[in-house]
Formats: sequence, C-alpha cells, structure tokens
Amino acid sequence: MSTNYVLIDLENVQPKNLNILLNHPFKIFVFVGENQAKIPFDLASVMQEFGGNARYLKISGNGKNSLDFHLAYYLGKLSTEDPAGYYHIISKDTGFDPLVKHLKKNKIRIHRHSDLAEIPLLRISNTTNIDEKIDAVIKNLAGRGQSRPRKIRTLSNTINSLFSEKLNDPDMKMFIKTLITRKYVAIDGEKVSYHLSKID
Repeated sequence: MSTNYVLIDLENVQPKNLNILLNHPFKIFVFVGENQAKIPFDLASVMQEFGGNARYLKISGNGKNSLDFHLAYYLGKLSTEDPAGYYHIISKDTGFDPLVKHLKKNKIRIHRHSDLAEIPLLRISNTTNIDEKIDAVIKNLAGRGQSRPRKIRTLSNTINSLFSEKLNDPDMKMFIKTLITRKYVAIDGEKVSYHLSKID
C-alpha cells in the first residue's frame, strides 16, 4: 500500500482537525517558520500520537518564501525516495500550484489542499448517515476559523470538496437546510453566518 505524505505549511494553515488522520497510513511533516515560537497545544498533542510518523521541521531564515522553498526541497527529496507515494501539501498558498502541476507531469501523485479533510482518502462517503455527514462538515467548518465560506455558493463548493461524490442540487439544498434547522448556520439572502461556538 502506498504511503500518504502530508506536508503542512504552518505559517499559512493551523489545522484544528489533525486527529482525522489518525488510524490512516500517513507520514506528517509540519513546517514551522523561524519566527513561530509557539505550536498550538491541540496540534502538538495529536502529533505525539503519530510517534515516529510525524515530525516538525523548523526552517532557517525568514525571507518572504523561505518556508515554501524548504517545503519544496523536502517534497522533492521525499518524492525521489518514494516515487510511488501520495503527497499532500496543506496550504492556501496558490504559489505551490505550478510546482504541483510540474510534479504531476512527472508522474508524482500530488495535490494541494487548503484543509486536511479534502485529502481524497478522508473524504466523506456518500453512504455515510446524515448525522455523521453533518458532524464531519461542522468539524471542518469550525477548523477553518475566519476563512469559512461567506456565501451559499462557496459553502456548497466547500461541502462538496469533502464528499467522495458531489451532491446534486436537491441534495445540497437539503443538506444546507439541515444545517440551518440544526442552527449551525444562518442564511440572509446569499450570505452565510455561523453558530459554531460549541465546536470552536
């Protein structure tokens, strides 16, 4: 079975849902900026559970793209050592996309995701019951902090990115209606607001 490598750009994304990787074959690399003096406790405690399959890499230097270059170096090193692996960059920085495109052309299986839950191996099965689906989506939205989608269309796109198969329009409307009924979200015209204080 191929190994999944997760490379997290901690300057760009501070995931609150690292626990979703537990019980899966992942090797995790968290890239920490030179001036990042603190690691969130929730992240550190879950990292410990992975033992030797998780490590921090504190970069040298604090130039504009220093962390990106360090991540790219380790990605190249890892993909040379294990060309059959799956690679996942966790970052909202689209600057990685040309590198991802280049590596794909060279037969490296790689993607950039803005959230851990978007990793294909972790996507929610469409056969999962509604309560589990809602729970998974709410945890994902809570982990996004201030970058939660603010319009119905972007909320729909975000939800669909978490499912193994996209929901059709009627199913998506029903799903969002359930979120509203359970008072996790409120809709005003096209705008979406959240009530996730119990999750945050």
